[in-house]
Amino acid sequence: MSGSWRTYEVITRVEVLKLSGTTRIWLPAALISQTPFQKTLANTFIADGGNAKLVESQADSLGIIAAEFPTGVKPVLTLTSRISTKNCTVDLSAPGKAPKEDRAELEHFLRPTKLMPTDGIVKATAIEITRGAKTDVEKARAIYEWIVDNTLRNPKTRGCGVGDIRFMLESQDLGGKCADLNALYVGLARSVGLPARDVYGIRVAKSDLGYKSLGASSEKVTKAQHCRAEVYLTGYSWVPVDPADVRKVVLEEPPGNLPLDNEMVMKARARLFGSWEMNWMAYNFAHDVALPGSSGAPVGFLMYPQAETADGRLDCLDPDGFKYEIISKETAFPAS
Repeated sequence: MSGSWRTYEVITRVEVLKLSGTTRIWLPAALISQTPFQKTLANTFIADGGNAKLVESQADSLGIIAAEFPTGVKPVLTLTSRISTKNCTVDLSAPGKAPKEDRAELEHFLRPTKLMPTDGIVKATAIEITRGAKTDVEKARAIYEWIVDNTLRNPKTRGCGVGDIRFMLESQDLGGKCADLNALYVGLARSVGLPARDVYGIRVAKSDLGYKSLGASSEKVTKAQHCRAEVYLTGYSWVPVDPADVRKVVLEEPPGNLPLDNEMVMKARARLFGSWEMNWMAYNFAHDVALPGSSGAPVGFLMYPQAETADGRLDCLDPDGFKYEIISKETAFPAS
């Protein structure tokens, strides 16, 4: 996998079509902290006729572009994010000398959230999965393998899913998409003491590793949102994982519905515990996101544009009242 930085410009344009009183729009900005896999160079935005600002929450590396448009103004918000990304692989064969993380930060990524509890059936399931695992690496891998073996990608799930992991386990309906399957990983990991986090983002380029299903098919990436996961392992720092993408390969890689012993599936399964191909842009690690100035309830996560009018919150997956387009282009801008 290439170790060089590649730079992308990602432009999100949102227009609200069904107007009623004041209109508010919220967009996830590119990750506001620097990581081994992404440097955010700029988040710039335009809200003609309205007011817009960047609201940050450092704990979850969350940046929200919050815009407000008065009655009678056409609500259009454009965000341009410039990022550099680098493929990320952690060698798990032996612990290195990773810098120690701040304890408060790790505690933050052990907490339960509204849709991701860490007690009850979640903890009981995780204890059973990790029974016999002696090290944190063994526990993290056991949860990963269990999810690959026991879940499935459901093409009928709206968007990227909801991430209600208690319901998934209680109903024994382990189908869904990335925000379901990777949230299940994070919740199970947290419940047995492994700091873990969802990383919400969007695919911005095709895969160079031969996977049609794991990359954008064109510069138009409007529906390419994808949630990943990380687990903190002492001696290794944050380790990338993505069991949901293994199930995506199973379902979608041509000719489709591949068996787990298919060569492409086995390669993805081996690679996606400890490695990410960075044809993808990270937004944030946040759950239970309160949208600044909103009269509505917090959203479970912020990976899609959100908007509301005097009539209430719009359905971010409904193109009739809520029009948006996301375009990604690789550029020659330097990484620093």
